[in-house]
Amino acid sequence: MIRALDFLLSLLGLLAGLPFLLVLYLVGLFDTGKPLFFQQRVGRQQQPFILVKFRTMPVNTESVASHLVGGSAVTSYGRFLRRTKLDELPQLWNVLKGEMSLVGPRPCLFNQHELIDARARLGVYVARPGVTGLAQTTGIDMSTPELLAQTDAKMLHNLTLGGYFRYLFRTLLGQGKGDGTFR
Repeated sequence: MIRALDFLLSLLGLLAGLPFLLVLYLVGLFDTGKPLFFQQRVGRQQQPFILVKFRTMPVNTESVASHLVGGSAVTSYGRFLRRTKLDELPQLWNVLKGEMSLVGPRPCLFNQHELIDARARLGVYVARPGVTGLAQTTGIDMSTPELLAQTDAKMLHNLTLGGYFRYLFRTLLGQGKGDGTFR
């Protein structure tokens, strides 16, 4: 049921949002020259996949978790994208392809060993990673790996259809602090 909703909502989002996505893409061309950002992330069953987002930092920025990058590394346009969470919109493509869900634990990088170990221990990798979830809507980010893994496990254990839509609506309403780069 959730996969069918993911497919339908991501397809509708991509089709309906195409003009808006194109505008964001064009502005990104002027900001960094390469508006899309591709990065290998840890997926379901710890399998790698390539996540796509709008770029918020210069092209040559080191590939580390956002909370490890100083706020000065984020462009002005990137700050806008992160604050509004619009940098996440291209992930609808990952959802459509089945690599992600709209709701699930945020996919981490393969160099975030503490988080990977904690999530593996708690069985989080049985689920597809998500665009949003409990941690994102309550302000928990990847700077606290054990707490994040526990929160992800709690969400997955208690996730219902109502919860799925609740996390989506909370995200659309801007709940959560967004990226940890802005502390």
